[in-house]
Amino acid sequence: MTTTTRYAFDTDTANTAVGEHEYALDLSERWTTMAGTANGGYLLASCLQALRREIPQPDLLSASAHYLRPGVIGPARIRTEVARIGRRTATGTALLTRDDREIIRVLATFTDLAKAEGQTVERGEPPVLPPPDRCVNPLEAMGWSAATIAGQVEFRTAEVPGFFRGEPGGTAAADFWLRFADGRPADPIALALLVDSAAPVVFDLGVSGSSTIELTVHIRRRPAPGWLACRVRTNHLVNGFHEEDFDIWDSTGALVAQSRQLALIP
Repeated sequence: MTTTTRYAFDTDTANTAVGEHEYALDLSERWTTMAGTANGGYLLASCLQALRREIPQPDLLSASAHYLRPGVIGPARIRTEVARIGRRTATGTALLTRDDREIIRVLATFTDLAKAEGQTVERGEPPVLPPPDRCVNPLEAMGWSAATIAGQVEFRTAEVPGFFRGEPGGTAAADFWLRFADGRPADPIALALLVDSAAPVVFDLGVSGSSTIELTVHIRRRPAPGWLACRVRTNHLVNGFHEEDFDIWDSTGALVAQSRQLALIP
């Protein structure tokens, strides 16, 4: 008898069609931040799971999400609209509401990454890190609840970053390994969650909170199974707003995702 593994990501982003271009789901507490609100990447991935049901191309290529209000766990609705279906790409929108209030608006384009071909020039390199089993889990000593997103995503760093120890180092940069804690392999939509799953590196500047206003994700390849190598940077904190750039390479060293978000320091 074969047992099918049901991963947390798939369970908690699943939806049910309740009308034409309308889907229902329950936002899970398993993806909340330490502030008690739903993680922005989780909200984005939930919208993309609904939109992909109406688009023939299998892979996310790009998505841009604007966050209107904090996401609260519980029943939610997603309304979708397909803008165009072309030969190589298809584009649509998704709007997630909670208690009839808009939470997030998404514009996304899908493609078939297995058929992508053309000129390739790459100048970036993945971070140089010790193997994951020789790294440390920076969350172990923090006492963060495993019932939140901290329990759903595993991290490994060469050493514990200063801001995790209450000693911000002022670099606002980090390199680390990342994967789902339950072993689920990443795919393009899952990458849209994972680029927003780490503690904001702006914390290394001594700030204690960050709220996403806009998040853009570009998927470059389908990721190979295994740990993902990540590089994240914030270079500009201006009048309380900051960017965060996030790059992900898979276990073969291939770049698979890039993102940039604009966020607000409360």
